Amino acid sequence: MIMRSRPTTRGLAVVLLVAATAACQAETPTGPTGRPAAPPPARGFTLVASGDVLPHDSVIERARTDAGGAGYDFRPMLAGIAPVVSRADLALCHMETVYGADGDYSGYPAFKSPPQIAQALADTGYDGCSTASNHTLDDGAAGIHRTLDALDRAGVRHAGSARTAKEAGAVTLLRAGGAEVAHLSYTYDTNGYPLPAGQPWAVNLIDENRIVADARAARRAGADVVAVSLHWGTEWQDEPDGTQLALAGRLTASHAADGRPDLDLILGTHAHVPQAYEKVNGTWVIYGMGDQIAGGMTNHERLPDPRGNQGTLGRFTFSPPARAGGRWEVTRAEFVPQMYDLDAGRVVNLNEALARGTGVGAVRDRIRDVVLSRGAAQDGLTMGK
Repeated sequence: MIMRSRPTTRGLAVVLLVAATAACQAETPTGPTGRPAAPPPARGFTLVASGDVLPHDSVIERARTDAGGAGYDFRPMLAGIAPVVSRADLALCHMETVYGADGDYSGYPAFKSPPQIAQALADTGYDGCSTASNHTLDDGAAGIHRTLDALDRAGVRHAGSARTAKEAGAVTLLRAGGAEVAHLSYTYDTNGYPLPAGQPWAVNLIDENRIVADARAARRAGADVVAVSLHWGTEWQDEPDGTQLALAGRLTASHAADGRPDLDLILGTHAHVPQAYEKVNGTWVIYGMGDQIAGGMTNHERLPDPRGNQGTLGRFTFSPPARAGGRWEVTRAEFVPQMYDLDAGRVVNLNEALARGTGVGAVRDRIRDVVLSRGAAQDGLTMGK
């Protein structure tokens, strides 16, 4: 063991004084007058979010074909939307299914997707995904573990399900521009599958009081912006249902003691069809983004329904607050219409496809009409590219 002599009291004081002076000079930049320079202004950011990733058997087979029969490659089917996703400061997806292993993969009704989709999401530009859905317990706790393990390996953050109680209690914080963004995720149900024994924290279920409490905990953990993913609504219904409208109204009306809203953005999934965007109590709500990836879908009348392969990406530009502790405001709100082409096995940006002369105008216009059906255009929502 190496022993070092202790400095005298006077010597120690000199050392501390020199160190403190050097630290001040190093850490406190000065302006031309010699006064401390003002800190650089916080930088705004763009957030992009998209709907359900729901790989049916046909989607899994397409990924196997795209990989040349050796493994599964989901990157080609997402390539058409990658420019929109990758340009965002923060991009969030909704991973509706859990992952299988060693070739044990399946579609509806109990989904087990190839884990290679996690890397495809990362390569497309997604930074995080919500994972609370009615299919989160399709393969019990083992499915949750495999899914979150694969997302971790791909570097994709996640919120909504957990492997441990500690993980369930942690806040998912993502850096975007000059802000810390908290991502929370909840589902209305798990298709009747019970929570794993002794693991009541495995999947986040929608509970208004808990969502507010979690949002406030996220603020205490340093979140400047709180985005909440809700797996909710009535399948195949273009209009948000009463439960969605009521819960959105209450959540967006919830404020902290200083008057700051508890939530800054609500991102809805589950209905399988695009639903409206609306500004509620000053906060943007997407009731339903529709499906981003899904196989051929049949509705409640057991009829093929092309709406099940239509969706939107929401894109929101946040600007920093005018005063310390204020709200980060959405200064630009956009939606990008998209669809999953069943024949090609590709996600299509409908505005880009229309510009190339393809006959998708009617689909694009239908999505636009639904998105704007609750007056979002009057609040500044526009269709992006």
